[in-house]
This record gives sequence, C-alpha cells and structure tokens, in this order.
Amino acid sequence: MIATTDRQPGRRGASAAVAALAGIAAGALTLGVGELVAAVAVEPAAAPFLAVGNAFVDLTPEWLKSFAIRTFGENDKQVLLAGMGAVLLVLSTAGGLLELRRRRAGVILLTALGAVAVVAAVNRPTATAAWALPAVAGVIAGALALTLLVGRLRAAPAEAGPGADAPRPPRRQVLLLTAAVAGLAVLTAVGGRRFGRTLADVRAARDALRLPAAADPAPAPPAAARLDVAGLTPYVTANGDFYRVDTALDLPRVVPADWRLRIHGMVRREVELDFDDVLGLDLVERMITLTCVSNEVGGELAGNAVWLGYPLADLLARADPDPDADLLLSTSADGFTAGTPVDVVTDGRDALLAIGMNGEPLPVEHGFPARLVVPGLYGYVSATKWVTDLELTRFDRATAYWTDRGWAAKAPIKTASRIDVPGSFADLTAGRNVVAGVAWAQHRGIAAVEVQVDDGDWRRARLAAEASTDVWRQWSWEWDAEPGNHTLRVRATDGAGERQTDEQAPPFPDGSSGWHSVVVRVT
Repeated sequence: MIATTDRQPGRRGASAAVAALAGIAAGALTLGVGELVAAVAVEPAAAPFLAVGNAFVDLTPEWLKSFAIRTFGENDKQVLLAGMGAVLLVLSTAGGLLELRRRRAGVILLTALGAVAVVAAVNRPTATAAWALPAVAGVIAGALALTLLVGRLRAAPAEAGPGADAPRPPRRQVLLLTAAVAGLAVLTAVGGRRFGRTLADVRAARDALRLPAAADPAPAPPAAARLDVAGLTPYVTANGDFYRVDTALDLPRVVPADWRLRIHGMVRREVELDFDDVLGLDLVERMITLTCVSNEVGGELAGNAVWLGYPLADLLARADPDPDADLLLSTSADGFTAGTPVDVVTDGRDALLAIGMNGEPLPVEHGFPARLVVPGLYGYVSATKWVTDLELTRFDRATAYWTDRGWAAKAPIKTASRIDVPGSFADLTAGRNVVAGVAWAQHRGIAAVEVQVDDGDWRRARLAAEASTDVWRQWSWEWDAEPGNHTLRVRATDGAGERQTDEQAPPFPDGSSGWHSVVVRVT
C-alpha cells in the first residue's frame, strides 16, 4: 500500500508535466498558424503576436515607455518581444494544466487570448476586417491540438482498485504527438516568414537600387570641422551606428516598385508619386543632424548623416496647399503618424523627402524606401520613416501618434551639449588632459561651448568649424588636471545667443534639458 501511494503522486505529476508541454506546443501552433495565415492571406503585421505587441506599444503609459528607452535604449523592442514570449509561455503552460484538470478550461483560456489578438489586430491603423483571420485560424488550430493532446491523457482507464497499480496514462504517445505539434508549429512559423514579402526581399530590393547623383550635392564640410580626439563621437554617423527609435516591432516591408506617396487634404490638387517619379526629380544632398526627443541629457540618441532627397517645400508646392493649412500630417506604411508645422517645412530650411543616407539607399531600419528629414525639430514630429501619405490639414483638426499621448505638438530641438571624453568615472593622470564632445542646436547653430571644473569659472572650449547650422559641432578643451575627484560640466550657446539652460527636465513632453556632467578621478 505504501509503494502504491508513493507512485500515484509521481504519475499525476508526470501527467501534469506532459499536459504543460502540450499546452506550450498548442500555444506555439496558435502563433505559427497565425503567422502563416497573416503572410499568405493578409499581411505580416496581422499575425497575432505582432498585433498584440503593437497594441501593447500603443497602450503603454508614457512613464513606462520612457523607462524602457532609458533602460534598454534601442533594445527596447527586443526586450518587449522577449517579455511577451515569456508571458505566453506561462499562459500556454497554464492552458495545458487547466485542460487536464477540467475539460475545455484550457481551450477557453486559449480562446480568450485569441479574442485579445483579434481586437488588437482589427484596431491597427491600416487594418481591415480580414486582419481577424490569422488569430481566428491560429486559435482553431491551437484548440484542436490542445484537445487532442490533453484529451488522450484524460482518457486513461480508471484505477483498478485499492492496492493495485493504476494503469499508466499514454504519456509516451502524448509526448510524441506533442513533439509533432511543436514541429508543425515551427514549420508554420517559418512558412509564415517565407511566404509573401520578406525582409530579405526588401533588403534585396534595396541592394539592387542605384541612386542617381544629386543635382545639388552637399557642400564638403571644412577640414577643420573634424577634431582628432580619441574617443570623440565621429563627425558623420555610420548607417549601422545611427540611433533607431520608432514604434515598429516588425519593420514595414515596402519595396520601391510598390511605393506610392499621396499628397492631399487642404490642397487645390492632389498629387501622387511613385518611386520612379522621385528618382527623376532634381535631388539635393544635405548633411543634417537628427535628434530623438527621448534623448536624455548626455544621451546618444542623436546622429549626423548626409541625406539625399527632394525639398519637401517644392513637393508640397505641386499640390498648391491652402494658405490656412498649418499642419503637415505624415503617415507611415504601418500607420504611424507625425505632425509637422507647415511653416517650418516651408521657411527655407532643408526639409527633405529623403531616399538616401550617407551615399546609400536608406537602410530598412531607417525608412527605406523613403522618409522625412526636417532639421530643427525632434524626430517624432518631423522624421516619419516609410512615409506613404502627406495630408495638409490644421492643428485644430488633427492630431498625431505621439501628440495623442501627451507630447508637445510643436517640438523645436533644444540646445544640447555632451562630454564624450573623458567618460564618466574615468581615471586620469594629473597634468594636461583633453575634454571633448559635441553640441547641437539644429537650424540655429552653435556659437560657443564652455566647460566648468567643479564649481570654478566657465572656460571657453575650442569649436570645430561649422559646416551648417543644421549640423552638430565638435568641441575640445585642454585641462591642466590636479589630483582628486572632479566634476566636469558643459554648456553651449546657440547661434541666436541663447545659452543652454541648467534647468533639469525629462524628455517628456518636449525634450530634456540641463547641463551634462561627468565625474572623474585624477591621480
């Protein structure tokens, strides 16, 4: 009797473990089938996992978004996807255990999760009713698999009676079936990535594209615009190092052959261009520094590149905008929107519909095949990637993605400066040391940079030559360092004579402010 009692919990535990694995396999099949149906019948963004992830991004409160960017930087999306995967793993496990304890309980949980995915999918900006299909198909496949697998465990014969060993549930058979379901889940997921247009297809189209030479090339920056200081931020940011902050969990898959740009709204005539139309324009090339509004004081969410494109003001002139239109509402291929003041676009600055970056077609991560670049404004109101639609409207009639979430409607970039060398908590040797960094105030330019040691006097730094007011400037200062712990601070003055404020402010709602500082030890 004692031996029999000991064996029963072990067998029940083994059955529970198999049921948990069955739940995981059924959950994976749900996602895999959803991915496949989305790719074949709808579009990849309609896949349940991505739809829920994008909905989570949209509904995340501002404090959590800021925390994610501050903590994880450009890896915030990977962290979100990994977190979602962990949650789904737990829920799938729970579904298998629930189904073992009570018939249909796990299926009900799976159906409820599918309903969430349906709601998330059909509420995406570019969604149609067909976007519900991937989640529905996935849930049907997952529910059938869960019912089959756990049902076989529950179908084991009843105990023979007191003192007798209970018949062994068909766990080995269920494990084999579970492995088969898991394999099918992998095949459907991989198939979903292979069918339809893939990112590999988009990258191939980009690699095959040959950009025309600019009719108006970017002026070569003065040789003195670059300082030779080890550890200093490069003057031009390589494409692979350029910061990326956007809302796209899965990169939009747009190729030049299918790309269209529509200009409409408060205009006297609508305009539509394809990519060949843009290639045939007199393109210009300009060096412009971009900055993300999420950049903290001293942060690295800023980059400088040479952009190839067509003047946005000339493009809008083709549509003959209504003089009362004061908002240019741009829309991305994935439904993201940004609102740019019309007067900024048309005031003579080099606002561009850009198709090239540092001598290459735009990287897919940075908006291929076309994006907006407007110097002097934070990216969330001026730098729409994968842009497909420009609507002339008014601020009192329309809002955009981030302004709906409390960010400022008009977002001129604040004057900022950063110490790159030495790094925070660096160990230095007493004597002559170089302090260096970058400063920017796009479309106003940088007139001066000053450095302070501890609470001493502010000392004027040496500025590299200015290429244009839309480009950051490198700076350096030679410091006769004395032993001890020291705090270095930097501040800049823009071309309009306004000095960078020392008032500390977070990125929300219109960009961070304050003086960047580093603490070093000198021996």
